[in-house]
Amino acid sequence: MDAFADLANGFAQALTPITLLWCMVGVTLGTAVGVLPGLGPALTIALLLPITFKVEAANALILFAGIYFGAMFGGSTTSILINTPGESATIVTALEGHKMARRGRGGPALATAAIGSFVAGTFGVLGITFLAPVIVDFALKFGPPEYFALMVVAFVAVSAVLGDSRVRGLTSLFLGLLFGLVGIDLQTGQARFTFGQPELLDGIDVIVITVGLFAVGETFYLAGRHWMGRDEIVPVAGSLWMSKEDWSRSWKGWIRGTLIGFPIGAMPAGGAEVPTLLSYYMERRLSKKPEEFGHGAIEGVAGPEAANNAAAAGVLVPMLTLGLPTSATAAIMLSALQSYNINPGPMLLKTHGDLVWTLIASLYVANVMLLVLNLPLIGLWVKVLKVPKPYLFAGILVFAMVGTYGVSRSVFDLGLLLGVGVLGLLMRLYDFPTAPVIIGLILGPLAEQEFRRAMITSQGDLTVFATRPLAAGLLVAALLLLVLPPLIRRWFTSRRTGEAALEG
Repeated sequence: MDAFADLANGFAQALTPITLLWCMVGVTLGTAVGVLPGLGPALTIALLLPITFKVEAANALILFAGIYFGAMFGGSTTSILINTPGESATIVTALEGHKMARRGRGGPALATAAIGSFVAGTFGVLGITFLAPVIVDFALKFGPPEYFALMVVAFVAVSAVLGDSRVRGLTSLFLGLLFGLVGIDLQTGQARFTFGQPELLDGIDVIVITVGLFAVGETFYLAGRHWMGRDEIVPVAGSLWMSKEDWSRSWKGWIRGTLIGFPIGAMPAGGAEVPTLLSYYMERRLSKKPEEFGHGAIEGVAGPEAANNAAAAGVLVPMLTLGLPTSATAAIMLSALQSYNINPGPMLLKTHGDLVWTLIASLYVANVMLLVLNLPLIGLWVKVLKVPKPYLFAGILVFAMVGTYGVSRSVFDLGLLLGVGVLGLLMRLYDFPTAPVIIGLILGPLAEQEFRRAMITSQGDLTVFATRPLAAGLLVAALLLLVLPPLIRRWFTSRRTGEAALEG
């Protein structure tokens, strides 16, 4: 019952005119960003991080969450109409959605994606409402060893499990950890990795790294890709609405996708890629018309889109309750909270409960706004795809540099921003994931502090991580996450090879 009372108080704040305005701006901007190919919520929130110095914490977080949810909605438009997924989680949508658009059924594909996103997003927010307090009660029992072990799980999950290459993921993670070590050591007072530069004594600002990697580096990459070819936009022909058969084939996919996406997204090792793939294969297995898969099956759009948005809602659970971001966007939102001296974790609901419940209530409102924005205004979002890319890229770079300079008034930070941007470009070209860098930068110093506290309380005895059951279990889980996925992939590969040899 406490959750209902807290949620009612959250709605009282979320339905004020100023909060509704911030929510509307967020979902509108997020949808536009999701529609534009190559851009995503991480880049947009990174660009807007400097506003945290002028905007109240609740409004800034609602704006960023609206962008996050809006980009999940809008990303399906790009995948369906030009076969260019904005994020890895929308790749599966493109498999069937673009084929539907080619067959003149782009309208129903966009409609089932929008409605599925609304259903999954709403159920996902319900999950946050009732799951968050339970996790907080459990996490309040954590001590420094458990927190350190949990952060190790997050490091391994984001860098070694969710990416294509463990080596590249771990390399990106260690780069982020290195950035996090720059500055004055809080316990010894010694300068670390400053190379005699006084500007680095306070450490590297998260905003500089985030904007450099996701805005400047991504813009360099997209600008280079723009000159290599143009995307062909498939026009939306025929009815924009779904037939009776489309409804009957979609609604079960929405429910199944939600039930798959939210639990996986809520795990500290979660993400949106795995549930979308699982949803696609489940819909293909359960479909009454499996022959349509690969040629434009509407179930192949409905299920994965629901799983994608449910997972996006689920990602907010470990971020708000444990302080663990499991995606690049969540990591940037975490850094935004830290700029207000608010540390997400088990105490967040106790110390800033009004902020959290206002955010949760605003997510319900955001889902309704997104449904209204996406279905009737689909023609407008299609026109957004025709925005000249050179103007867009130039605007992003100018905004990034002005925002960064406005925060610190430091020319050194501008030079660092461009240097990190070039690093981000090289990481994209050589397929190094950027999310582990941000997560290492944010969680690295926290993990260091928790490790030191564990050592102080145990008087330097490392066995504290083995003698405390929860900490030991988490470290074993991290080890299994590191070792098992390659073995499973090899087993599947050898099995497929054996089956192919037998058929041959």
